[in-house]
Amino acid sequence: MHQDLLDLLLALDRVPQDPRWHPEGDALFHSLQVFDLARRETADRALWAAALLHDVGKAFAAADHAEDGADALAELVCPRVVWLVRHHLHLLRAPGPTKRRLRRTSALADLARLRRWDLGGRSPAATVLSPEAAVELLLDGADLSLLSIGGEPAPAHDLRKELA
Repeated sequence: MHQDLLDLLLALDRVPQDPRWHPEGDALFHSLQVFDLARRETADRALWAAALLHDVGKAFAAADHAEDGADALAELVCPRVVWLVRHHLHLLRAPGPTKRRLRRTSALADLARLRRWDLGGRSPAATVLSPEAAVELLLDGADLSLLSIGGEPAPAHDLRKELA
């Protein structure tokens, strides 16, 4: 799992992002910043994983990086992380319907945190861990059942169907 996650993360190196929304530069630098924000705020390793890996689809997806990134992670991390990656843009694209569908759920709270970190991870002057150190920190001492297949289940709501 370690090398597979690292490979997906490293593929983001030099992947350009629109400077209007991402003045920090490439998708790897952004993802490492989002990971750092998550680590500062929570001890929940699944949220750390979602923060670190939320944009992995940008390395190879032309249309929907969230969907394709989640698919790439499906065999590597728990359903909760896959779900968060798949839906991480829904509070941007359809905030009202997303909030109504997930009202009073931990899934909405998780998405809101991930969205806040995603917005916060846009500093051109940030100092971040190396990708190798980030993956090592994510996995070091973690209850891998919460990150790997068979871990915590995904939220019951499938927003792809509900927001289509």
